[in-house]
Amino acid sequence: MDCAALRRAYSEVLAEVDGGGFGDPPAGMLGAEQIVAHLAANDELMSEATEAVLTGAPFAYYDLAGVHRPELDALAAECGGLDGLATLLRATSQKLVTLVERLGPAADTPVDTHLREGFDLVVDGPLPWGRVLDLHTRVHLPKHLAQLRTLHTP
Repeated sequence: MDCAALRRAYSEVLAEVDGGGFGDPPAGMLGAEQIVAHLAANDELMSEATEAVLTGAPFAYYDLAGVHRPELDALAAECGGLDGLATLLRATSQKLVTLVERLGPAADTPVDTHLREGFDLVVDGPLPWGRVLDLHTRVHLPKHLAQLRTLHTP
């Protein structure tokens, strides 16, 4: 697992969040607060899966596409808005990266994985955990970074 790439991906997302200047999302899309809340909540789930892999416990990873906007909005309110969510994302991403750095050969452990990134990526079955983390680094985080960039107001 390329932990440096994972750190860079989070740094890019957090730099975008810190830049602010987000407008309202187009109809049907997530807003900046909802995107950051989604990423933080997903980090927690990925950290749980990584801890399970490290201890040899079975775990199934389900992406959070099913998290409803009211739940994301509640997390945003609990954190006090985008600044608080950015602080939360810094903590959750750091925890995940720290755990991933410990994986070593355990990254090859198959984890029952269920995730969907639009129509381009659908996983429904066992996948080495390191591969799931690689998809998170190369597909999931860049997708949300692009979403954040489209929300900038002129």
